[in-house]
Amino acid sequence: MSTQTTPLSSTPRTTLRRHHERGATDRTALYEVLDAGLICHFGVVADGDPVVLPTAYGREGDTLYLHGSSANGAFRAADGKRVCVTVTHVDGLVAARSVFSHSVNYRSAVIFGTAAIVRDEDERWQALRLITDHLIPGRWAAARQPTRKEMAATAVLSLPLAEASVKTRAGMPADEPEDYDLDVWAGVLPISVTFGEPVPDPQLREEIPLAAHIRDRVG
Repeated sequence: MSTQTTPLSSTPRTTLRRHHERGATDRTALYEVLDAGLICHFGVVADGDPVVLPTAYGREGDTLYLHGSSANGAFRAADGKRVCVTVTHVDGLVAARSVFSHSVNYRSAVIFGTAAIVRDEDERWQALRLITDHLIPGRWAAARQPTRKEMAATAVLSLPLAEASVKTRAGMPADEPEDYDLDVWAGVLPISVTFGEPVPDPQLREEIPLAAHIRDRVG
């Protein structure tokens, strides 16, 4: 069975202890959360201290690639070590009739695994293209390609998507039955991430039009 069709793993780390009904077992649910995100949070123990860093990422199949500076101590510390990566989307604030029942509508993924610094130049090039196009599809081909010096200043980590969990919440508040008679407004305040109107660089030459891939990302 290919990794594309295998269910999400069930390990002591990925087993949900609370609200297990919110968990997903379909691997495509993991892909959907990752592909819809822009920034992940990458956690590792570096020099004896836990460090959590926001970073850009991209996915190819069941491999997640993270981007950072080659001078980043956390990236160097992660090579061959166990790490944790999370991606979260906040879709709404859930206002309940009681304070205890307030909640958040969200989609989240947590990935555990052994990270590795990518040293193969072809894979590094491909990973950086994936990360660039994950943020703005089509941008890699439209912009200048990295120089040898820029590639040397860039680190790429790979992380297998073998051990992961996905958890989501959607819908209205779950109040206690006796609270439904309270004179308190209840419902959901939806949250969405949107792109605004592109703002050109003041040094951009006037004859350069807005690129199609930027327009597509906006709308």
